[in-house]
Parts: sequence; structure tokens; C-alpha cells
Amino acid sequence: MPEAPSIDDLLTTCKQSAVHLEMRDGYMRDDPMFIAWQEGRLDQSRGEADRPWLALMAATTSRGIAVRRARIVSEPISDYIRFEYDVTTANVLSGELVRWLPRRRATSLALPGNDVWLFDSQVLLLNHFDGEGNFIDHELITDPEVVKLCADAFEAVWDRSVPHEEYQPA
Repeated sequence: MPEAPSIDDLLTTCKQSAVHLEMRDGYMRDDPMFIAWQEGRLDQSRGEADRPWLALMAATTSRGIAVRRARIVSEPISDYIRFEYDVTTANVLSGELVRWLPRRRATSLALPGNDVWLFDSQVLLLNHFDGEGNFIDHELITDPEVVKLCADAFEAVWDRSVPHEEYQPA
């Protein structure tokens, strides 16, 4: 199987939209930014120069690409989700739209088994993680049935979720 393009490459080449569905309560707990946050050393004023993701989001959204992220989270939230919540304002300021859905409100939704990125409603990038939340690899899917299933799941989550500016984590 050929190597899937990176998220950066797909964001750089997408034409209309990118959506991301996150469903885990923890990721890469050895991330230096997460560790700094845990230790109270994270400088919340850090901007695009210190966080390349923010520069990529600003560049992507300035091209008119709608970037939406929905997170399904358990409540009370984990320490990692608290960290994500605390740093998400910078994502929003870079043009990303972010919403939160408490897991209890997701019970009646049909959801994919993995976190997904969907680009221009046609290209699906699955993110595979191990049981500890460490990234393993990506898988590129263009099968229209799988793409539709994941697109419908994202929209159902988006419709039920709370905008970042209104979400109050439990």
C-alpha cells in the first residue's frame, strides 16, 4: 500500500473544506506541549511561530477553506482533554471552527471506528493510534461509501455539538 499523503499536504491542496472528527480522550501524552501544560509551564501567548499547526490553519483558512473540528469527549473530561480545551482558543483564532460533544450525547449516532479527516468531501484520512493514544499511521480512503458514512457521522456530531466559545467542560 502506498504511503498516505500527510495532513499538511492534504490541507495545502484541498479546495473547499476539511473536517476532523476526534473521538479519543487522550493522545500522545509525551507531547512536550502537553507536559509543559501539566507542569504549568505552557506559555499561552505562544503563536504561529511556536506552533506550526496554527500557521498552517491560518494559511488554509485564509485561502477560503472551511476547517471544522468536532471532538467527542467523556465527562468529566480527562487531563488531556482539559489541555486541548485550554489551547483551542489559539486554533479558533487561526480560523479553525471547533465544537465539543459530550460522549453521553453521542450514543444514538453511528460513528466510524477511527478519528478521521475528510478533505473536500472526497478524500478520507484515517488516523490510527495505539491504546495509549500514540500515533501509528494514516490510511487514505476514497471509497465513496466509506467517505459518505464518515461525512454523515461528522455532520451528525457537528449538529449536536457545542461551539468552543460556549462549551463549559464538566
